Amino acid sequence: MKYLYKGLLLAAFTAGVYNVQAQNTKKDTLKLDSVIIKESRAKSLPDVSGTTIFAGKKTNIIYANPGKANLAANLARILFAQTPGVNAWEMDGAGLQINIGTRGTDMHRSIETNMRQNGYNTNSDVFGYPENHYNLPFQAIGEVQYVRGAAALQFGSQFGGMMNFKIKEPDTSRAFTFESEQTAGSNRFFNSYNAIGGKAGKVTYYAYYDMRSGNGWRPHAAFNYRAYYANIKYQFNDKGSLAFQFSRSDYVQQIAGGLTDAQFEANHRQSNRFRNFFNPEINIPAILLNYNFSKNTRLEVTSHALIGQRNSVQFIAPSNVNDTLNTTLKTLNPRQVDRDYYDAFTTEARIAHTYKLGNQQSTLSAGVRYFTQLTKRRQKGTGTTATDFDLGLVKDYGIDLKLKTRNYAVFAENLLKITGRFSVTPGARLEVINTDMSGLVANRAVPVSYKDNRSFPLFGTGLQYQVTNSSQLYGNFSQAYRPYIYAAVTPADQLTIVDPNMKDSKGYDADLGYRGHIKSVFSFDINAFYVYYGDRPGTLTTTDASNVTHLYLTNIGNAVTKGIEAYTEISLIRSFNRKSGSDIRLFNTLAYTHGRYTSGSVNVNGVNNSLKGNKVEGTPGWTNRTGLTYLSGHITSSLILSYIGNNFSDANNTTFNPTGASGIVPAYKVVDWAFNYNFLKNYHVTFNVNNILNEKYFTRRINMYPGPGILPADGTSFNVGLGLRL
Repeated sequence: MKYLYKGLLLAAFTAGVYNVQAQNTKKDTLKLDSVIIKESRAKSLPDVSGTTIFAGKKTNIIYANPGKANLAANLARILFAQTPGVNAWEMDGAGLQINIGTRGTDMHRSIETNMRQNGYNTNSDVFGYPENHYNLPFQAIGEVQYVRGAAALQFGSQFGGMMNFKIKEPDTSRAFTFESEQTAGSNRFFNSYNAIGGKAGKVTYYAYYDMRSGNGWRPHAAFNYRAYYANIKYQFNDKGSLAFQFSRSDYVQQIAGGLTDAQFEANHRQSNRFRNFFNPEINIPAILLNYNFSKNTRLEVTSHALIGQRNSVQFIAPSNVNDTLNTTLKTLNPRQVDRDYYDAFTTEARIAHTYKLGNQQSTLSAGVRYFTQLTKRRQKGTGTTATDFDLGLVKDYGIDLKLKTRNYAVFAENLLKITGRFSVTPGARLEVINTDMSGLVANRAVPVSYKDNRSFPLFGTGLQYQVTNSSQLYGNFSQAYRPYIYAAVTPADQLTIVDPNMKDSKGYDADLGYRGHIKSVFSFDINAFYVYYGDRPGTLTTTDASNVTHLYLTNIGNAVTKGIEAYTEISLIRSFNRKSGSDIRLFNTLAYTHGRYTSGSVNVNGVNNSLKGNKVEGTPGWTNRTGLTYLSGHITSSLILSYIGNNFSDANNTTFNPTGASGIVPAYKVVDWAFNYNFLKNYHVTFNVNNILNEKYFTRRINMYPGPGILPADGTSFNVGLGLRL
């Protein structure tokens, strides 16, 4: 098998570059130089950007380049291939959700990552239900900024850090530009991305519309996605600007459902669900004010709202129960309807001031945040027996809740330059959260009312030493927390029991690393990390007195994840011949994560089973991605081999569950290829093949939507795109 992998890597790489025609060497070298400059862009964030301090923190910058990622399909595992330790849950090949986790955090809709776009939050309910239903097309990405656990001081909750998607800026040298890319592929996949931008006087603008549809790789997995964005910025003088932005994403997706282990082994493409649908609709209007009081003092104020809903209609039963005719009713079974409505408003104000301390320039960054949210949760409604996407009811919701949150926060960080090479960045943040829940549960028979006020003081310090002009040592220790997800104390599915007395999780994150580059031929970032996660929430497998298996969500104990993350990239041609008309780059991202419970137990039939020493669920011990990228003045082509180690799906480290909802997630390898060719100055074609070897694997077992059971990853698929820029 290893020879097959090597042969395939060589064949696919050769095919991507074989047909390149000879060009004028000097002309191509100049074109390549611009490509190399792009490829040699910083892989980590600067010490200070705008009003934010990144010095001493573990950071990454991810660039969305065609030929290096399948942008039209929004494939996360390729976009983050050069970011070590990122584990991507692949629910489907539609690219409708970003599901990532790192250092032992939950991947489900990036629920433990502070997700942002242009600096403002996109999580649906940051404190009560922080799943990220919003999703932008990867073709619109300018860059992705990723800060690990140290992000808590400047951005708030979540152990998974902060990820900020910065959308492309317009070409300000022209009044009007137009960009369009049309992509079609297997399983009737089609994506249409169209954007305009430019500058007229003091006004700049950028807007896009994206539409994606397909049948999906499995039966009953069709989808229809749309996304909109508009940004109009007015530069009212040489010191300040005011921008108005609006974003929306919505889709309807048919859910093929989960499988048992036996079903997966027999035919991992099968589906016994054809009436399950999911539909999120998220709108985000925003206003961004930037003002420079002087060259040393900058103010940024962002206000945004999040208005939307999350809807699902499903036949909910274990995956080994088929959705067939009910012989008693003489019809199909009624489906369950669940609906959430989100209404949030946030204002964040940040100011940064650079001042002289001794002979060095230091920077103070401080800010405040106000957040308020109302989430209306209506669940367990009895729906119709229809087969289409129908949210109609024949019986009212069994759960009807109003979930209110108010949050106040203040923070400060100070980048102190001790010498020209050494800096210290202490910081602190205070979070205050007020929660209020009221409504009806248990078939609307039991009223519930809960109020709680709590605060979280957080402290941290970063250190950085500039070893050479192009390399630095960095270290950081920061406290973090994750508020208990009170909105989830009444789950939508019938297979989970939730502890109503869940507590907030508290802990800390520590990093120590060395990063840098040697000219444009070699770059690296190697770090060790240690994360303490107290009162970690998780899922346990329990059995009741009737010997029925249930899943129990609770604070299951304390956990520690520690390990190594390493990124290296080397130029195989330009290292020896800087005048070459082409280049080949080899990169590798490696992460070793040792995640274990240090305490905790669960009561099973009156017996306390200790969790101490158990592996942290959803945490592969090893992840590794290796890629080859070919570069010329016209072509970018990448071949990427990903290896993800095995892991358990629950804290009990259950090895087998008849429903498939818990158990081992086996290790897997997957190969992807991306190709981009630019021609006639304004045109380009793309070609992408995912899972070239048709690996049979899955990345997640789940007890709720879109399962329950095993969610198979897609087999081999491809797409071809044609684009233009005018």
